Amino acid sequence: MIYHKDKALKIAEFLLQIKAVKLQPKSPFTWASGWKSPIYCDNRITLSFPNIRTFIRQAYAQSILDYFGKPDLIAGIATGGVPQGVLVAQELGIPFIYVRSSPKEHGMGNIIEGYFEKGQRVVVIEDLISTGGSSLKAIQSLREAGLDIKGLVAIFTYGFEIATKNFAEADCPVLTLSDYDTLVESALKTKYITEDDIVSLHKWREKPESWNP
Repeated sequence: MIYHKDKALKIAEFLLQIKAVKLQPKSPFTWASGWKSPIYCDNRITLSFPNIRTFIRQAYAQSILDYFGKPDLIAGIATGGVPQGVLVAQELGIPFIYVRSSPKEHGMGNIIEGYFEKGQRVVVIEDLISTGGSSLKAIQSLREAGLDIKGLVAIFTYGFEIATKNFAEADCPVLTLSDYDTLVESALKTKYITEDDIVSLHKWREKPESWNP
């Protein structure tokens, strides 16, 4: 679910403007999974643009307050969710922790970094949702540590059906600041893509593993 339609369109416009998202239906990218994709997303680029970084930080914070109330902690997911999570925690004036992709190989062997107490209410920050696998792995680590996960907020989601299913099965509400459909809408309005591209873009989202332009 997107937080706010007008803000979602504005964020989509920003992502295209700074090339944090690139749409190339006629010249697709190849993901690490081997999938061919008309879209490439790197939301870390938003951190290099102060006005966009601020807009996104404030949208994150307001969406959390509106949908989940003020939590006790913000938890970022490595790597993309860590800098965004720090900004959001600062905006809300609450503590921050983060979840590693794997346990530290020395010292205490932590997978969660930062101070927390069992039972604290947490909103998790991610920058991008694809299938949801890495996000849910981090959420499981937080739950095993005794934390109460209220939900997850991300900048962008591709809107894959498998991700919706995975989060529903994990009983984790998800909110995003923008999404694939909104991005395509914005790209068409700004003539970044043409009407001829729309069918191919929608077919990819329906069956990304077998899509071929």
